[in-house]
Amino acid sequence: MAGTYIFDAVRTPFGRAGGALSTVRPDDLAAVAMRAIVERTGLDPARIDDVIFGDANQAGEDNRDVARFGALLAGFPSSVPGVTVNRLCGSSVEAVIQGSRAIEAGDADVILAGGVESMSRAPYVVEKPAKPFPAVGNQTMWNTSIGWRMTNPKLRKDWTISNGESAEKLATIYGISREQQDAFALRSHRLAAQAWADGAYDGEIVQVDGTSLARDEGIRDDTTLEVLGGLRALFAADGSVTAGNSSPINDGASAILLGAEGALDIEPLARITGRGVFGNDPDVFGVAPVEAANRALARAGRSWADVDFVELNEAFASQSLACITLWEDLDPEIVNIHGGAIAIGHPLGASGGRIIGHAAHELARRGGGVAVAAICIGVGQGLAVVLER
Repeated sequence: MAGTYIFDAVRTPFGRAGGALSTVRPDDLAAVAMRAIVERTGLDPARIDDVIFGDANQAGEDNRDVARFGALLAGFPSSVPGVTVNRLCGSSVEAVIQGSRAIEAGDADVILAGGVESMSRAPYVVEKPAKPFPAVGNQTMWNTSIGWRMTNPKLRKDWTISNGESAEKLATIYGISREQQDAFALRSHRLAAQAWADGAYDGEIVQVDGTSLARDEGIRDDTTLEVLGGLRALFAADGSVTAGNSSPINDGASAILLGAEGALDIEPLARITGRGVFGNDPDVFGVAPVEAANRALARAGRSWADVDFVELNEAFASQSLACITLWEDLDPEIVNIHGGAIAIGHPLGASGGRIIGHAAHELARRGGGVAVAAICIGVGQGLAVVLER
């Protein structure tokens, strides 16, 4: 079977909800990343066998296959197809995995994978009544930005708690204190700010025309433990999960150019050597990446001793710390060396492309090594890939 290589990876800066990217439609955001990656590699877009993009919402302007519309808006020939995939927070990791499988099966030579999310522009929705023009009763309006909505009453009630309540549950199960969570959040902001200052993200960032966002909007260079410690718990009266030690609501897009060996006349950044997926109970969704990464490493013929660094999506500090605790052989200092989603942001469908893309660029910068990119997914799933160079 052919191997799958990452030839380039880009992303927009991530904007905060209601912030600098909130005026940009998600299909336009997707087009920005798609257009940029073909322009900077010199790839003729007609050579792309398929565009696979992740998107967790798909309830507003991103409905009806945002991958296809993004490709058309990017100026690709109409002969280039596109499909949108949804594995919630892991959607763009899923896109990369599906693209790599197509290449390794011989069904494609070049795949453009990635993801997009505009949580700012996610609409409010109302269910249709069972009968037209009902005489009585009111309808519930749902915010589609994030979280459960229109939940099936047949599901177990303890499974349908909010993500924040799940983060509180993980903190209790694994004995993770408020102080540990705030310290982890502070580390994320400091490392992200330093990485931007050092140019660690320069090689992967593409700007969105018509906006003034030059850097991830959520990074707080001046935050302190005192500031973080002063925030109130959001999900339990005596809880420890706050807005400061959780990922924010964001907008952004990412794109990853995948190809078979020799498919493009440019040096690849990295190779995908292992993939893993795992499911667990929805009320403890945040630790599913643990087994997903273990499986990905096993399939790559690697162990944690071989890993040089890890990109773990930081949905919550408690969730990330729980994963790190369960990876007993992992040095915590090699996790998110340039900051994570608590600082950078978590536009659901785009986050997986961010962590995979940054891992690939960092391997190229180092000249070699082994990296793991892993992400937790609401409703109890985890995805991971192993990259090598």
